[in-house]
This record gives sequence, structure tokens and C-alpha cells, in this order.
Amino acid sequence: MNYFLKANKNLLTYSLIIFIVIPIFGINFFISFLGNILLLLFLIPLLLLILAFIGFNSYKSKINICNSCGALSLGLGESCTNCGANLENISNKNQFYKKPSESTIEVKAEEVK
Repeated sequence: MNYFLKANKNLLTYSLIIFIVIPIFGINFFISFLGNILLLLFLIPLLLLILAFIGFNSYKSKINICNSCGALSLGLGESCTNCGANLENISNKNQFYKKPSESTIEVKAEEVK
């Protein structure tokens, strides 16, 4: 038996490497691989929500409301597509950014005789 161990010293060394060292790194690799996949499964939807939020705010900032007819415009042209009024003098902060007290109409009640 000692002759077998002396003759196959390289075989014994390589078998120890295969059975002891590689499974440890293999398991570590497998665990880190699963962890990265799970991390991506949680981060990709979060990233998509953030991109949708940024896109919505960008879209909302381009909306203009015509002072003449009240039609919505994306601000691509200089005139209203509905009535033809000039849209250059409309500021980007339209009714979306106004306080409710600025856009309500106050009505006074009068007694009719």
C-alpha cells in the first residue's frame, strides 16, 4: 500500500484538490451567483419605477394649457392646435403648480327680492 501512495502522489494531491478545495469555492460561487440574481430581481423593478417616475415628470413639465380654449398641448408648437392662439406667452408652470385658492372663483350670495 505504501508503494501505491508513493507512486501516485500526484493523483492523491489532485484528488484532494478536487474533493476539498473546488467544492468550497464552487459553493461560494453558487451562493454569490444566487445572491446576485435575487438582488437583480429586486433592483430591476425598482429601477423601472424610478425611470417611469422621471419620464412622467418630464412629460408633465412639457404640458401647456391654452389660455383661450383650455386645450392641452405638449408644447411642441407655437400655436394651439385647437383654436390657433399663440402659446409662446404661456409659462411652463401652468395650472398644475397653482394653489387651489388661486384658481377657485369666489361667489358672493345675494338675496333676490
